[in-house]
Amino acid sequence: VAKGKTVPVGLDLSSQDPLHQIDFSSFKKEGEGFVLKAGGKESFPFDIKRDLYHGLSKDAMRYFYLNRAGVALDEGLAGVWAHGPWYASDEAVRPFSGADYFGKVWPKRDYVINAGKGWFDAGDYGKYVVNGGISVWTLLNLYERNPTQFPDGSLKIPEAGNKVPDVLDEARWEMDFMLGMQVPEGQEQAGMAHHKLHEPVWSPMPFKPSERVNDRFVYTPSTAATLNLAASAAQMARLVKPFDADYAARCLQAAERSWKAAKENPEFKYGTIPGTGGGNYDDFYLEDEYYWAASELFIPTGKDEYKGEITKALEIDRIVNASSGANGPMYWGNVATLAHLSLMLNPDMLESDAAGKAALAKVKALVMKGADRYLGQIKDEGYLMPMFEYEWGSSSAVLNKLILMAYAFDETGDGKYLDALTASIDYLLGRNALCKSFVAGYGENPVHYPHHRFWADDEEGGFPPPPAGALSGGPNEKANDEATAFMVLKMARSKRYADDIRSYSTNEVCINWNAPLAWVSSYLDEKNNPGSGIKPAGKGSSPFGGAGPIAGLAIAIVVIAGAVAGFVSRERKRKK
Repeated sequence: VAKGKTVPVGLDLSSQDPLHQIDFSSFKKEGEGFVLKAGGKESFPFDIKRDLYHGLSKDAMRYFYLNRAGVALDEGLAGVWAHGPWYASDEAVRPFSGADYFGKVWPKRDYVINAGKGWFDAGDYGKYVVNGGISVWTLLNLYERNPTQFPDGSLKIPEAGNKVPDVLDEARWEMDFMLGMQVPEGQEQAGMAHHKLHEPVWSPMPFKPSERVNDRFVYTPSTAATLNLAASAAQMARLVKPFDADYAARCLQAAERSWKAAKENPEFKYGTIPGTGGGNYDDFYLEDEYYWAASELFIPTGKDEYKGEITKALEIDRIVNASSGANGPMYWGNVATLAHLSLMLNPDMLESDAAGKAALAKVKALVMKGADRYLGQIKDEGYLMPMFEYEWGSSSAVLNKLILMAYAFDETGDGKYLDALTASIDYLLGRNALCKSFVAGYGENPVHYPHHRFWADDEEGGFPPPPAGALSGGPNEKANDEATAFMVLKMARSKRYADDIRSYSTNEVCINWNAPLAWVSSYLDEKNNPGSGIKPAGKGSSPFGGAGPIAGLAIAIVVIAGAVAGFVSRERKRKK
């Protein structure tokens, strides 16, 4: 259907692959079973469709239901991933006390926490307020930017049909856990939030929780967790209010209690805290958390206290540079950009005076600066995605940068941002140095063995495969587990990855990685698929002329020596 010449682009520094590019943007028709041929090699077959991202967005969201804690997953909704109410005992769990694994003695706290809901965080069965915060924010921000995303009845969840958008229902499951982690009134550090909840030692791999005694604890409160609760609860309060005013009031009250507690208690910056049964999510820089919490609280309350914190924070270099930092615009330890984007969605709150208008202009400029920085990274990266440093969870770093590009497209309508966004998600779906789709169930060579205690792909042992739409962490140049540590000395940076259940440093899954996958894939569905049911939002709402021919950037990468790698493109990846 089309012919052309490859364009040599030279040696890719991250992979050490000598590359050519093939641009077939001129072909604009739909169909199935296309292949690309070059240099005697042939690509995987692929389809060209408008609705390419529709199924992916739903599967990416389904990840959260399949990781719900404290409730039995219904077979009719969960299929082979159904199970009993794992760790329902979290409804009555005590704070850890006594000597921990490291010999430190923690004082006894005389109360019980009800934290029975929430999502299992990653490959383990722990639940963490800090990582819950950015995950909840991402889903709520998806809804706030465009309330027609994931309406009631669009997802396979028990709450479907309750007249509340499904994305809000799903986020509420985690929000309920976070609310339950707050120190009760009348107790020392009242209003603070306990940092995390898990067992005292790591569970074996693979493992079903029903096989052991529930011996979990909540661990000491931290300032970071407290501010995550303040920010997330305030955000939830303003969005859920039209559907449940009582719950909104509860969330806002908890948010203001958390803010007050964070201000009144000495800062506790989480380090290596008791036990070996969970991650730390340690954070030693908290100015960004204060800024984020103040922004989310200012939007529903309009209080001068929070507005003052916003203007003060925007003078701090680290916050000003957060959006364009080399390691990504946002992750659980760098949340300033979350505040930027929430303020952009609520401009009226800052436009009442000159200082507020200046703050809003600065926020928009910072987001645009970050998006432009990532455009530059794509141009300099052989496999066309915004990443130079392959950190733990590199897949999510790409996606979070794409959220900034989406905001830049919404703000300007300039198609270069959408082209960059769609080219970058191709990297995750197979156009990469490993010719590997990091999304389970998508592509001809997807993830099969993520680091997950239940999704072990062992049918005889009673462990199902990973569900479609689960995102692997991806290459990690500092890979350090037993399956990949050797790669640091032997493999190029972007190839340090193993589809191996043992590889927690490259092949784990996580709520804060799947949340931006749901955000970006649903955004692409909105922009490309007239049949999605999503009403377009933003200035760049109709970049491809509605029902006209498929357009936009379509680029494949060819490795000069060896097999053809990653022939994929926008709207051109087939679900297996």
